[in-house]
Amino acid sequence: MSPISHNLQAVRARISAAAQAALRPPQSVNLLAVSKTFGADAVIDAADAGQREFGENYLQEALDKMAAVHVARPDLALHWHFIGPIQSNKTRPIAEYFDWVHSVDREKIAQRLSEQRPAHLPPLNICLQVNISGEATKSGAMPEHAVALAKNIAVLPRLKLRGLMAIPEPAADIEQQREPFRQLRLLLDTMRETGLALDTLSMGMSADMDAAIAEGATIVRVGTAIFGQRHYEK
Repeated sequence: MSPISHNLQAVRARISAAAQAALRPPQSVNLLAVSKTFGADAVIDAADAGQREFGENYLQEALDKMAAVHVARPDLALHWHFIGPIQSNKTRPIAEYFDWVHSVDREKIAQRLSEQRPAHLPPLNICLQVNISGEATKSGAMPEHAVALAKNIAVLPRLKLRGLMAIPEPAADIEQQREPFRQLRLLLDTMRETGLALDTLSMGMSADMDAAIAEGATIVRVGTAIFGQRHYEK
C-alpha cells in the first residue's frame, strides 16, 4: 500500500468516527482531496485508492495537472473543485474545466462564471465563500451580506448554488474550532428559510475536520493529512 493510499484510509476512518460521534451517517460527509502543489502522480495514486474528488487552488497548476492525469490515465473520471481566490481574468478556464467552485465571494465573479460556463456541460456547482471569522486578510463575503448575495447568485443561468464554504481562523481546541462552523451552519439554515435549496457546507481541513463534521460539514477539504507536508518553493 502506498503512503497516500494508507493516509486516505486513515482520513476516511477519522471522518467515519467523527460522523458517528455526531450521530451522522459517515456517507453524509464527502472527502475532497486537496492536491495543490502535488503532481499528477499523487492524484493518480489517490485515484487508484478510490478517491475521485480533487481540490485545486492555483489555476495554471491545476490545468497542467488535469492534462497530465488525462494523458497518463484517460480511464479516470475525476471531479475537479476550484477552491482558491478567483481573479476576474481567470474565470473562463475555471468555468470550462471545473465541476465545482467553492470560492465565489462576489456577484461579478458569479456572473462571469455563469456567462462563460459552456452550454454543453452540466451547471457549475457553486459555494459562496463566507469570511466567517471577519479576518481582514481573508477572502469571502461578510456574513451580513451573504443572504442577499446568495439570492442573486441562485438565479444565474448555468450555475447551481449548492451552499457555503469557509476557512475560519485557526483555533487550538475543538470547542473554539466548532464556533465559526456553527455560525456557518446557522447562516445556511437562514438561507434555506428564505427558500434557497442548499445542501452543502464545505468546511473543515486536516487540523479541524472533526469540529466541522460535528457542526454539519458535508465536504471536508483535506490535503496535508493525505499527501503530506507541502513545499511551496517552486
